[in-house]
Amino acid sequence: TAIRALLLCLCLGLPAGGQPFLRLRPSPSDNLPVKDIVEHPDPEYDPKEQDLDERTLRKKLGSHFDPGFMAVAVPGPANASGAAAAAGRGRAALPAELRRLELGPARGPRLRLGKKARRKVLQWLWAHTHCPVLYAWKDLGVRFWPRYIKEGNCLAEKSCSLPEGMFCKPVKSVTKTFLRWHCQGWSSQKYCTWIPVQYPLISECKCSC
Repeated sequence: TAIRALLLCLCLGLPAGGQPFLRLRPSPSDNLPVKDIVEHPDPEYDPKEQDLDERTLRKKLGSHFDPGFMAVAVPGPANASGAAAAAGRGRAALPAELRRLELGPARGPRLRLGKKARRKVLQWLWAHTHCPVLYAWKDLGVRFWPRYIKEGNCLAEKSCSLPEGMFCKPVKSVTKTFLRWHCQGWSSQKYCTWIPVQYPLISECKCSC
C-alpha cells in the first residue's frame, strides 16, 4: 500500500519521491570536517538561472552572510599549506600556560636558563605542540548558496606531543547558515525552493589522545 511504502521510505531515510540519495543537509556529527554530501545526479534538481539572483539570495540569507567564511565566486587561497603553517607555529604568540611552564625535572632543582634561552626553548616546544586551524575553500556545489565555504581542518601530518603519540584534533566548532536548494516531489509535480541550513565548521584544534 502507499502508506506502507511511505513508512518504508522514512525508515530507510529515503525521500518519498523515490530518490535513493541524499541528505538534505550536513548531518550533525562529532567528526569534523563535514563529509561531502552525495547529490542526486539529475540536473533537473539544480536551481535554474532565475533562482540564482544574488540580490534576492543575499536578502533571503540576511545577516547570516559571512564574507569571512563564504563566497559566491571562486575565492583565492585561504591559508598556507600544512608545512608552511607548521613552520610558522613557533612565531605565534606563546600562550600564558606555556609562559608559566617550569623547565626542569619533576623532582630536583629547576633548570636555570637566561631569558633569551628560555624563550627559545618555549618557542621550540610551542612549534611542536601548537595545533592551528588550517583553512581551505571548499566548493559545496550549485545547490548551496553561497557556493563556497572556508572550511577548517586540524593539522594531523605528525604527532603534536613529546614524546609522540598525541595528535591535533577538533575541540570547538561554529555553525554558519547557508541556503540549500531543496526539491519535494518529482517530475512535473516537484516543488523547489531555497531553505536555510546550518553547516558546522572547526574553530579550534587541540593536541589530544
